Amino acid sequence: MRSVKECSRRVGSMLTVVFFSIALAAGCGHQEVKTKQKQEEVQIPMVLTVNPSTGKKNEESLITAFNREYEGIWHMDVEWVMETEEDYRQNLKRQNATDTLPAVITDLRMLPSFYHMMIADGRLVELSSYIEEDVEWKDMIEPAVLESYMEEDGKLYLAPMSTAFFSCSGVFWNEDLFAKAGITSFPQDWGEFWECCDALQAHGITPLAIHTEGTAWAAMLFATAELADSEAGAEFMKKLYPDSYQNESGIHLAQTLKRLFAYTTKDALYSDFDTAYNDFFSGRAAMIPNGYWMIDQIPKGWEDNVRFSAFPGNKLISSPETFGWAIVEAYPDDVKEGALEFVKYRTAKNKEEKERMLSADPADLTFVERDYLAAYQRNPQFVPNYQVKWNSILQEETLGAALPELAIGKIDAAEFTRRADESIERFFGGAIRRV
Repeated sequence: MRSVKECSRRVGSMLTVVFFSIALAAGCGHQEVKTKQKQEEVQIPMVLTVNPSTGKKNEESLITAFNREYEGIWHMDVEWVMETEEDYRQNLKRQNATDTLPAVITDLRMLPSFYHMMIADGRLVELSSYIEEDVEWKDMIEPAVLESYMEEDGKLYLAPMSTAFFSCSGVFWNEDLFAKAGITSFPQDWGEFWECCDALQAHGITPLAIHTEGTAWAAMLFATAELADSEAGAEFMKKLYPDSYQNESGIHLAQTLKRLFAYTTKDALYSDFDTAYNDFFSGRAAMIPNGYWMIDQIPKGWEDNVRFSAFPGNKLISSPETFGWAIVEAYPDDVKEGALEFVKYRTAKNKEEKERMLSADPADLTFVERDYLAAYQRNPQFVPNYQVKWNSILQEETLGAALPELAIGKIDAAEFTRRADESIERFFGGAIRRV
């Protein structure tokens, strides 16, 4: 998430310190730069989550590897918090207001309006010059990935992953439950998908593990992938901050959401993703949508029973920029130097992991890893993630309130889209739109 040879890593690290010290100082009035060996290990604050469902520390292996590699120079000082990803993102807003942000922050692009506000306020280190001047770093990054991270003016505020390979979401499914319903393969189109749901339900099996809280992540993955099955829907999904949802695409999306909730568990309403996760990995539901990162969260004993497929119609949802990590401008130069080396290190590790996957003997991969690799290499249609396209009020407030009412029939698709449009007016508040 290293292409640098081990024998030269430490020398390269110290040269990087000198380079970044000069570069950062140059931006502060050409101050005199004095390079000297660090007297003590520089601590780089960061907050990462502990998965509430599994108890696993997210990115623990990356942190451990970096701290071992740069012992005595830099140290990622991580605060591990037991909270959902949505809670973490909301806490970023509080930390920004109280000036307590860590030096490296994740998930910022999942909050598009907050992200752009931080850019406007000068809160983030602009990274394009560092990557352009570091040939090794730039060469690690797929050109299309680098382009997806850039703003319209060419500036870059998120350190990229190397590849889009690990950024894709599809459907994890329980092979045993499918077999009990007489289903031998994952549905290839949306007509087959709904037939699959009916067959599972007819055999007493709940088809879907989804939820309504926390931006309704799982339900919205299904619904937006289905919407992109039409040309008009695919174009709608590409639009940043749509002007209205009271149109054919918005109505279709709402109707699909309502239909999905006819195939889920009783506890899907007013719950977050951790409930959906537990429903799937307790065997109470046959399918759950999510991305590559959930492979690491598969409980022991489930490795041979969980499969992965693209969404029907050969679609994967992918927005590589959502995996970019930002560096906070307010920190001292030595902390930012270490943070820059850390995010570069992450890029290299990401590249290394892709190469491992592509060159591995299939027998050394799990079923689900082989499935993921096959889905990625099958020339899928990539659908943008709605969480980088739609306003934060719609995601964080409207969905949680309106989606349960839509699911139980208290409101219809027209009212759902009217409320979605109401979120647009609240979000912009009469201001001139950015798009």
